[in-house]
Amino acid sequence: QAPRPRPAQLARRLQEPQKVARFQRLCGVEALPRRSAAPATDPREDEKAEAPLAGDARRREPQPGASAGPQPPGNDRNQCPAKPGGGGGAPNGVRNGLATELGPASPPRVGALRRNSLTGEEGELAHVSNWPLYYLFCFGTELGNELFYILFFPFWIWNLDALVGRRLVVIWVLVMYLGQCTKDIIRWPRPASPPVVKLEVFYNSEYSMPSTHAMSGTAIPISMILLTYGRWQYPLLCGLILIPCWCSLVCLSRIYMGMHSILDIIAGFLYTILILAIFYPFVDLIDDFNQTHKYAPLIIIGLHLALGIFSFTLDTWSTSRGDTAEILGSGAGIACGSHVSHNVGLMLDPSLDILPLALPPITVTMFGKAILRILIGMVFVLIVRDIMKRITIPLACKIFSIPCDDIRKARQHMEVELPYRYITYGMVGFSITFLVPYLFFFIGIS
Repeated sequence: QAPRPRPAQLARRLQEPQKVARFQRLCGVEALPRRSAAPATDPREDEKAEAPLAGDARRREPQPGASAGPQPPGNDRNQCPAKPGGGGGAPNGVRNGLATELGPASPPRVGALRRNSLTGEEGELAHVSNWPLYYLFCFGTELGNELFYILFFPFWIWNLDALVGRRLVVIWVLVMYLGQCTKDIIRWPRPASPPVVKLEVFYNSEYSMPSTHAMSGTAIPISMILLTYGRWQYPLLCGLILIPCWCSLVCLSRIYMGMHSILDIIAGFLYTILILAIFYPFVDLIDDFNQTHKYAPLIIIGLHLALGIFSFTLDTWSTSRGDTAEILGSGAGIACGSHVSHNVGLMLDPSLDILPLALPPITVTMFGKAILRILIGMVFVLIVRDIMKRITIPLACKIFSIPCDDIRKARQHMEVELPYRYITYGMVGFSITFLVPYLFFFIGIS
C-alpha cells in the first residue's frame, strides 16, 4: 500500500493550479493558444488577427507575470505579491495575456465576465464548449457579488421578514470581514495562469485564501435555515436540500472561473462553519442591541469604522480594501436604520406568541405590492448610491489634497476609498431599513 499523504502534502496538492485547469477542461473551458508561441509575422496580419478577438474594441495588454518584464503601469501597490513557494504563479492583479489567432473552425469563445474597474484588468478569451454549465456557473458566482446582495437583503427586509433579513446581514458582515482580513494575513496568490483560464478578473487583485465567495455561499443558506426554521412553518427537508445546492454551486463556480484553488474553497467552507459555531449564538443579542440600546448608532458607526481602518493597514492596496469598507458600511447603515425604525414604530417584529408564522397564500394584490416595493425601493437605493458617490469622492479628494482627475487612481488611496465606500454604502444600508420603509408607509404599500 502507498503511504498516506501528509496534511502538508495534501494541502499542496489541493492548491495546485493544474487541478483547477483540469476541472475547467472537464467543464468545457479551454484557453486559446497564446501569441508568444506564434512565429513572428507581418504586423498588419497581426492586427487583422486581433481584430475579431477584440470584440468591443477592448485593449488587452500582454501578461507581465509571464516573464521578468516590468510591472503594469501605475503604482506597484496594485499588485499583491505571491508568497515564495506559492505555486509559481503570477502575482495578483497582473493582467492576463491576449489569446492568439483562431483556426478556421474555432468553437464559440467567451471573454471575462466583468472588467475590473479599478485595475483595468480584463480576462482571457477562451473556448467554451458547454454553454449550459457556463451560464449555470455564471449564476453561481453572481450569488457572491454586489448585485445579488443589493437585491437579496432588501427583498428579505421589505417583503419577507425584516428580523431574518437584519440578522442575515449581521452574519454576512461578520463572515465577510473575517474572510477578507484573513486573506490579507495569509497572502496566498490566485491560481497561476497559465495553466488556469481566468474567466473572471474582477477580484484578481485580491489574495486567494480563503475564498470569500465560498464563505458567503456557505453562511447565507445555513443561516437562512437556522433563522427561519421554527419561526416559519415549512418542511425541514426543503432547507436541507437548499443548503448543499446553494453552497456547491457557489463553490464550484469559483473553481470554474479560475479564481480559486480547491484548497481555497475547502478552507472557506470550514472557516465559515467555525465562525457560525462560535458567533451564531450571539446574533440575537447583537440584533436586539442594535435596535434597543440608547447609544447603539454611535457604537455601531465607531466600531465598523475602526474595523475598516484596521483592515486597510493589513496590506497594500487592492480591490479588497473597498469591498471591506463597503461591507462594513452596509452593515452599519442597516443596523442604524433598524434602530431608528424600531424607535419610531415603523417596522415592528411580530410577537413571539404567534410563532411559528404560517406562509400566507400568494394573491395578486400581495404579489403586486411585493414587486412594487422592490421596484420603487431599488430605484430609491440606486439614486442614493449615485448621489453619495458623486459627493464623497470629490470631497475626500479635496480634503486630503489628492488629484481627482483620474477617479480610478484616486480611489487607490485609503483616504478616498474608505470614506467613499463606508459613507456611500452606509447611506444605502440606512435607506434599506429606514428611508425606503418610511416611503412605503407614506405611499401606502408597507
